Amino acid sequence: MEENWLLVVVALVGVAVGAAGVGAFLSSERSQRTVPLSVPPPPVHDDVAQVLAALTATSVLLGPDEEVLRVSADAYSKGLVRNGRIPSAEVSLLVSQVRSSGSAARESVTISRSALATSDRLIFDVIVAPLSGGRVLVLAEDTTAARRLEEVRRDFVANVSHELKTPVGALSLLAETIADAADDPATVRRFSEQMRKEASRLSLLVADIIDLSRLQAPEGETALVDLAVDDVIAEAVDRVRVQAGARSSSIVVGAPSGLRVYGDHALLVTALRNLLDNGLRYSPEGTSVSVGVRAREGVVEIAVVDQGIGIAPAEVERVFERFYRVDPARSRETGGTGLGLSIVKHVAGRHGGDVRLWSAPGRGSTFTLRIPEVEGSSAPRPDDEEVA
Repeated sequence: MEENWLLVVVALVGVAVGAAGVGAFLSSERSQRTVPLSVPPPPVHDDVAQVLAALTATSVLLGPDEEVLRVSADAYSKGLVRNGRIPSAEVSLLVSQVRSSGSAARESVTISRSALATSDRLIFDVIVAPLSGGRVLVLAEDTTAARRLEEVRRDFVANVSHELKTPVGALSLLAETIADAADDPATVRRFSEQMRKEASRLSLLVADIIDLSRLQAPEGETALVDLAVDDVIAEAVDRVRVQAGARSSSIVVGAPSGLRVYGDHALLVTALRNLLDNGLRYSPEGTSVSVGVRAREGVVEIAVVDQGIGIAPAEVERVFERFYRVDPARSRETGGTGLGLSIVKHVAGRHGGDVRLWSAPGRGSTFTLRIPEVEGSSAPRPDDEEVA
């Protein structure tokens, strides 16, 4: 459908340009009754300008000598046009082929946004069509986001398949073992408990996969409402209280802040619960995990501080990747899914915020969830104390 629509637009522009050319030719005939051997192309007609302005695709109208006659506003920012010319060798070659064949052509091309070596590379679905007067129309649909989303989904499915194999395979093996040891009650009890742990891990993994897939869906909308940060913290702490008790650990929460943010209560609770869960899993038993809140420059910062193993600088950026684990053996031992921090990152982004990390090996970690504050929800403070 998209391809047919673009081709229809090309046809309409061709008609408009053709009409402009015919009008200019007839006007010249009536006034001079002679036609010079070399007729310069007529100026761009208003109809053509209106059609190009209405397009959602980036458009470039080229003259007979490859000069740029008219472009859409985003052609320069996306790197399709630079210094009055088309810098992409792939697009230029496609234009030459269209001029030679006289037929429209379509191709997917990759273009650097700027001349810098570190510039982003964008992927375009390009249609080039010949028009009258030696002109050529280039229509480019930016498909970068769609392609990258497809890659993310493909990698996500591959990772999920790999992660699901472990608990599913373990459950199958344990079931066979129990069947073979039916006459040994002690063995049955031991492996039944192991099956319960694997089933619990599988349940958590599926729940996290569902949460993350919903957050990554571009069509998903998050309804943000005015809510109290203290209520979010209280519910998140309540959800991990049993886990903390089982590890003889404690969760220390600062005094009520009275701060408010625009957010989705369930998503923010999920994000904070994941940070608390992460702090408990990677901290020694009997230690504490602290939660502090402050408002600074219109942003509410919720910090979760643990006394865990810490993270090396080289791994700080990677901990938010799906299924990435700093210590895979420890994560599997404690039942981690490897998706918790990725969920936190996506929740923060969905709220127009971010999540930051300070950590050092052997000194623990501080994860700070930053969400825009409801205007006027906090009074100015004389000091700007760090969250502890």
